[in-house]
Amino acid sequence: MIHFCLAHTAYHLHCWLPRSHQLRLQVTVFLFGITTLALQFYVLLRPRSSRYCSQPLLTNLVGNIIFTFFTIGFTVLLPQMDPVPQALKRMFSVFGVGSFGQGVCTVVLTVLANDCEDTTPELYYLSVLLAVGSLVSTALFSGLGLIWLASVTCPSPDAKSTV
Repeated sequence: MIHFCLAHTAYHLHCWLPRSHQLRLQVTVFLFGITTLALQFYVLLRPRSSRYCSQPLLTNLVGNIIFTFFTIGFTVLLPQMDPVPQALKRMFSVFGVGSFGQGVCTVVLTVLANDCEDTTPELYYLSVLLAVGSLVSTALFSGLGLIWLASVTCPSPDAKSTV
């Protein structure tokens, strides 16, 4: 869920910032994405990462790299379109579901891969970092979702009736 969280947060920050700061935010987020990709490719191309590990952490890393590319794409594309077309909103929602699934896989594989700490340490610690990020972003979006659901289903008492 970390990929969806980053793209979603960048989009909303872009909407809230004044126009003079929007380009700076886009450049910062783009550079952060490229740095993240460089770190992931560094770990992927390390000779020690191809050693035996009981869980498919290397395959999971490739999935994370693919989602990082999509995150950079959505982060660049969404702020450029105002208003955002329905088709792009649907694609972004599907991306969010896929990002959640990738996060669950990352957490489960990392928890089951304790022996990989000795054989593939860089890959294991990057997987731990991605798993923690996925857990934190899932908790954040779950909380925001509950707050949104409460605001939709329970109108505030001081709201005036439109009927």
